[in-house]
Amino acid sequence: MENFERENIFTLTDEEGNESEFELLGELTIDDNKYLALIPLDGDEDEYVVLKIEVDENGDELLVTIDDDDEFDRVADAFEDTFMGEIDLDEAVDSAE
Repeated sequence: MENFERENIFTLTDEEGNESEFELLGELTIDDNKYLALIPLDGDEDEYVVLKIEVDENGDELLVTIDDDDEFDRVADAFEDTFMGEIDLDEAVDSAE
């Protein structure tokens, strides 16, 4: 069971080289693009991050921030509509600890 839980944990590195761990909240595909919603393991339990999956020139998947405000709003609304009614953020974070 522990291995399964680790598969849902992402270690992300920011532009300054700082690493943070996030738990997968959900994944959506919108307009042929994949997006992830992630909850920080250390931090505000009512907060989540939405990232886009892009493929680089080597075929590797990368998680990137969504720079377009309209795209971000559309994706964040879709995550809220799809997952927030089903998942209690406090419960999701508590179970990860």
